Amino acid sequence: MANVFAFAESRGGELRKVALEAVTAARAAADALGGEVHALLIGAPGIGAKAERLGRAGADVVIVVEHPALERYSPEVFTATAAERIGSGGYRLAVFPASAEGRDLSPRVAAVLGVSLASDLVSFELQGDAVVGRHPTHTGKVVTTVRFTGTPAVVSLRPGAVPAAESPRAGRVEQAAPALDPGAARVQVTALTSRAGTKLDLGEAPVIVAGGRGLREAANFRLVEELADAFGNAAVGATRAVTDDGWRDPSTQIGQTGRIVSPNLYVAVGISGAIQHLAGMRTARTIVAINRDRDAPIFKVADYGIVGDLFEVVPRLTEEVRKLREH
Repeated sequence: MANVFAFAESRGGELRKVALEAVTAARAAADALGGEVHALLIGAPGIGAKAERLGRAGADVVIVVEHPALERYSPEVFTATAAERIGSGGYRLAVFPASAEGRDLSPRVAAVLGVSLASDLVSFELQGDAVVGRHPTHTGKVVTTVRFTGTPAVVSLRPGAVPAAESPRAGRVEQAAPALDPGAARVQVTALTSRAGTKLDLGEAPVIVAGGRGLREAANFRLVEELADAFGNAAVGATRAVTDDGWRDPSTQIGQTGRIVSPNLYVAVGISGAIQHLAGMRTARTIVAINRDRDAPIFKVADYGIVGDLFEVVPRLTEEVRKLREH
């Protein structure tokens, strides 16, 4: 029997969606090994109240590390604490989210442990003594299969790649102290600033409505915003061309040089589908494309395509979505 470690990311005292996804993926691996899932939850005093939610997602044990100085991510403290637990716990596998925080944390932990890291995987499985993962490369045109046998295997999972699922376990809590005194850390994160007016983070939203140059001008992005509002649980994204032109904040850019997202539903409005943009969203569960050019590359990855004038299609679609939600 071998156990599996999962890092449960939080922000502002709340679990992030990627925490539940990491535990869900770890649960599947632990079931194959006949072992348990141990989730590490680090934060300010009170974060331990979230342990029950991790238990519902499949964590047998939740290691809670609470400290007043750990309200925000501390690279050195989080690294030391995660590495100490993984190193002493005899885990076969350690799962991190490939979020902004996870991309910083997982290679640090792997380096301290002296093991390899398979990052930004869209799936992984156990095959005998090996962990086999799949990672999109070449702007998403190729899926590379990686195989490694070292223990512990450290992986990071692309947000949205594994949907969070319920698999209730005891979620028994083990209190632990940080492996490094937060006051001794050389780097101190003193503030976390969010863009004003942000409703949903692109990495957390189950639905994303994104707009491109087909909208013609910044003022027409209201069509995208209105459709997102109609869904009620959607974030608004944009292409690089749009953010370069100043129509939208750069933080909303989706693509190879922007955010990589995997929502349940991705609605592309007036987006032609440049390969750099596709690299950031092609792993979405369902893709709907609206474009007047029937030969636009976006239709090659879309599950549903609407060939038509977005200025006619989007308002109608918004109206229908609102009607469905009212019922």
